[in-house]
Amino acid sequence: MANILYGVNGEGAGHSTRAKEVIAHLMSRGHAVHVASFDRGLRNLSEDFEVTEIYGFRLAYVNNRVRYRRTVVKNLIGVRQAAKSVRRLSELAEEWQIEIVITDFEPLSCHVAHRKKLPLISIDNQHCLTNTRISYPMQHRRDAAAAKIVTRAMVPKADAYLLTSFFAAPIKKRRTFLFPPILRDQVLRITPTEADHVLLYVTSPAPQLAELLSSIRCKFVAYGFGREGQEGNFLYKKPGMDTFVKDLSSAKAVIANAGFSLLSEALHLGKPYLAIPVKHQFEQIFNAYWLAKMGYGAYWEELNKERVESFLYNLPQFREKLATYPRQGNAQLLEKVDSLISEYTSSRAASAGR
Repeated sequence: MANILYGVNGEGAGHSTRAKEVIAHLMSRGHAVHVASFDRGLRNLSEDFEVTEIYGFRLAYVNNRVRYRRTVVKNLIGVRQAAKSVRRLSELAEEWQIEIVITDFEPLSCHVAHRKKLPLISIDNQHCLTNTRISYPMQHRRDAAAAKIVTRAMVPKADAYLLTSFFAAPIKKRRTFLFPPILRDQVLRITPTEADHVLLYVTSPAPQLAELLSSIRCKFVAYGFGREGQEGNFLYKKPGMDTFVKDLSSAKAVIANAGFSLLSEALHLGKPYLAIPVKHQFEQIFNAYWLAKMGYGAYWEELNKERVESFLYNLPQFREKLATYPRQGNAQLLEKVDSLISEYTSSRAASAGR
């Protein structure tokens, strides 16, 4: 069995959601997994595992837009803290006798792997931008170029890249492997139904969106607005994992930003998706573009009443496409992780025995 350092990006909930499934699997196999994360990743994973807090690199947002200059300045200010975290993580790696490092888009654990000359496995969806041949809207090529630079810098020179995607993409880099999205066990086990509400999810209060949708003849169950209770055609709810999954599985459709995890869960459950990507966050633009390209839903960078009503009118068309969506569990990726750990530990043992 291996001693594993698992670095998890703490920005948003998606990284920790999928990392939780992989970590639980690794521990069930008898591996000793030492988790490092920050922010929401730290909070989410600490409920089930012991987690070491580290410095986290973050994107800077202003008015629902990513600001790359502010992102650079913000993270340059934290360079000393990051260096301190790397030193501490390196010391812990010695103490824990780490043999393999796994990273979910978390760069400090990657630096420790390179510093200690340890095998490095990357698991994320972001490297689809750099390791596969994909298309995207040309008007966003500047954002795409910036996103690719960031992606390469976050996890350089991994021994293996395990990519997750809700569509097939030709691989162009060696030691790169493509898998279906990692889904929570709760989502995999649930049987979807169809009620008369649309699930609405925002990452920060969006009063203009609420005002727009209040004029639509449709019921909305809304999360992320910081309030609860019935107001007009809105039933506002506070965050709660069980209630959210229940409302997602029974929704007739979803309207939300284009984060990878929620989008993947909605598609698995057969829910047409209207995506509103965060401006200048190319990963979300990319997800939304491919959602529409595959016919599973629609995306607009700016919504109006006609566009929302058009999406709702076309729900039968989206459901027809979603009927062919390949619903798979996590087994393929987890089997690959197992085989890589076996391969790398065997190689290190052979090298040590020479």
